[in-house]
Amino acid sequence: MAETPPLQAVKVFDAVARHLNFTRAANELNMTQSAVSYQVKLLESFIGAPLFLREARGVALSEQGRTVAPMVRRALNDLTQAFQSARSETTNLLVISTMQTFASTWLAPRIGSFQMQNPDIAVKLDVSNHLVDFHNDRVDAAIRSGKGNWPGLRSHLLGGGNFTVVCSPLYYEKIGKPKSPADLTDCIFIGPRDDWWPVWFAAAGLKPPAALSRPGVDVETQQMAAVLAAAGHGLAVVHLGFVTQEFKEGKLIQPFDVTATTGFNYYLVYPEAARVPRKTVLFREWILAEAGQMAS
Repeated sequence: MAETPPLQAVKVFDAVARHLNFTRAANELNMTQSAVSYQVKLLESFIGAPLFLREARGVALSEQGRTVAPMVRRALNDLTQAFQSARSETTNLLVISTMQTFASTWLAPRIGSFQMQNPDIAVKLDVSNHLVDFHNDRVDAAIRSGKGNWPGLRSHLLGGGNFTVVCSPLYYEKIGKPKSPADLTDCIFIGPRDDWWPVWFAAAGLKPPAALSRPGVDVETQQMAAVLAAAGHGLAVVHLGFVTQEFKEGKLIQPFDVTATTGFNYYLVYPEAARVPRKTVLFREWILAEAGQMAS
C-alpha cells in the first residue's frame, strides 16, 4: 500500500474542509460534486476512518478530519511556496500588489530607480485595494496598510502612519491665516466624512468643528484630496510623504504643526519561506532604503 494518498484527493479534502460544503469545493476545483465525493471516499478508504460527518444542513469534520485538516493546509501551502520559489528563480518578472494611493503618489515616481539598479528585473505594479492572496494570486510582494501582524507573511515597516492638514497658500490667505486648529470654524473640509478628521482634531486637543457636519466633496483617495487642496478648494488630511513634490513646488503648505495617527502604517509583505527569491530580496532592500525618506 502506498505511504501517501493521491495528491488530488488531498487537495479535494482541503477544499471541502475549508468550505464544509461539497458544492462550493467542486466549484473552486472546477470539478463535479460526484468527483469531489469520490476523491473524499478514496482518502477515507486510505485512512480507514471517515473525515466528514454528514449532517442535515451539510457536513462537518469528524475527529480525524479536525486533526488532519490543519496539517494538510500547511503542507499544501509549503508545497505551493516551494514551487513558486523555484519558478520565481527562473523568471525576471517582479509582481507587486499595491494600493492606488501608495502606487500613484509614492511608489510610481520612484520605481524607475529600482529598475535602473536591477536592469535584469521587470516590474509589474498590480494596483488594487484588493487584499492579495499569495497562495492563489501570482504576486511576489505587496504593500499593505495595517499593524504588521499578518499570519504567514513577513512584514517590514515602511512608515507613513502619521497624517496632517494641508492646503494651498492662497486658501490659507483666504481664510485669514488661522493661528491654530481652534480657528478652523468656517472652512471647507475636503472629504468631511473621512475618519481621519476627528482623529486629527483630537490630536490637536479639540472636538471636531460644526463645519465638518456640512455637506462637502467626498473623495476616495489621498491623491484626489491633495489635488483639490492644491487647487485651493479647501483643507485636506494627507500623509506628508505623499505630497513632497507639491510642497517643493509651493502648491501645498502645512498650516499647523499637528500630526495624528490611527496606529496603521504601510508595510512591505511577502510569504514566509525558507528561501526568499532574489528579486524579492532586491526589492526589499531597495524599498526599505527609499522608505528612510518617508515621513512617518
